[in-house]
Amino acid sequence: MCFASLGSSSEGNSFLVEAECGAGSGRTSVTRLLLDCGFGLKETERRLARLGCGSGDLSAVLVTHEHADHIGSAYGFCARHGIPLYMSHGTHQATAASIGARVQDKLRLEFCAADGAFAIGDLRILLYTVPHDAREPIQFVFDDGSRKLGVLTDAGMSTAYLIEHLRGMDALVLECIHDRGMLANSSYPPSLKARIGGDFGHLANEIAAEILASVKHASLKTVVAAHLSQQNNTEELATLALAGALSAARQDIHVATQHE
Repeated sequence: MCFASLGSSSEGNSFLVEAECGAGSGRTSVTRLLLDCGFGLKETERRLARLGCGSGDLSAVLVTHEHADHIGSAYGFCARHGIPLYMSHGTHQATAASIGARVQDKLRLEFCAADGAFAIGDLRILLYTVPHDAREPIQFVFDDGSRKLGVLTDAGMSTAYLIEHLRGMDALVLECIHDRGMLANSSYPPSLKARIGGDFGHLANEIAAEILASVKHASLKTVVAAHLSQQNNTEELATLALAGALSAARQDIHVATQHE
């Protein structure tokens, strides 16, 4: 299994996850999933092409929740290319009014819910929910039979339930949206500061580090800091926080940025 970020910040989030089965046997199969589709149609296609992937190579698109930087062009993209689209009932209810009739007729919608599990091709997908100000947010764990990738892109706080679902990962993508000091001193209005920093908002660096410290183990090889705010965080602050939780060097932490 391998994965890559198409881009990650409040301006758009999308990850590509790929599993290859049967390499060397002459019967190789590849499963490619797009997790969130927070960019416009053309931009999504451009960023996929940058990773050597075309829309026709995708097995499905999965959406975590209805906020624009995650659902973006998911409906239109999937309708245009005939790709199955997975989301929770709550996410669909929060966005159904925005779907045009032409798009609706071409959609292949599949509904899923927290604590469920299903397979797409060579990947088993486990779902869990998080404290976030969305209708029915879900996050994902991907399992190819030998390795597990956990993703946590939007949550306001740590919970025992969340931590339990992220134990035993080989790779982890972890939201680090803000540094508390930078957010407090930013030009954002008080209401927005309260939302971002609240229990149903987004993870501060130190909370992300606490989660990482709770789930780290010997087989955790790859950690990616994601969803960094361009106004209220820096790569240095985020990687320092996560490296501290691992007793590692900053260079051991990868960063998914908006453009790379």
